[in-house]
Amino acid sequence: MPFYQFTVPSGDPTLSHRAEVAAAMTKVHAEVTGAPAAYVHCSFVEVPPRSVFVAGEPVDGPRLVGTIRSGRSTEVRARLLHGLADAWCEITGTAKKDIAIFLQETPGANVLEDGEVLPESSED
Repeated sequence: MPFYQFTVPSGDPTLSHRAEVAAAMTKVHAEVTGAPAAYVHCSFVEVPPRSVFVAGEPVDGPRLVGTIRSGRSTEVRARLLHGLADAWCEITGTAKKDIAIFLQETPGANVLEDGEVLPESSED
């Protein structure tokens, strides 16, 4: 169910490490949430330089929007955010201050995967 979409300016190191970044995001998500790795989706969208803006000004760093199933605790979401950021930075050499990650939550009932509507999250 989780879907991680990277918006990355052309030339950013993330693009040359797509497979490695996707594998790391999958590993982090599975380890932190207990979700099966087979459910983790990653997508990379390359945009021209100076296409990402913050406060109306262009920035060079990539952005990640992750859609995850709702119901995760604040602690789990924080571990997920830091784990994703740390793995991404370790692989690409990008400074943590130069990336941004946004998590959006959606109920399991709003997702169809493998022909099935997902159950709600159940943390132990």
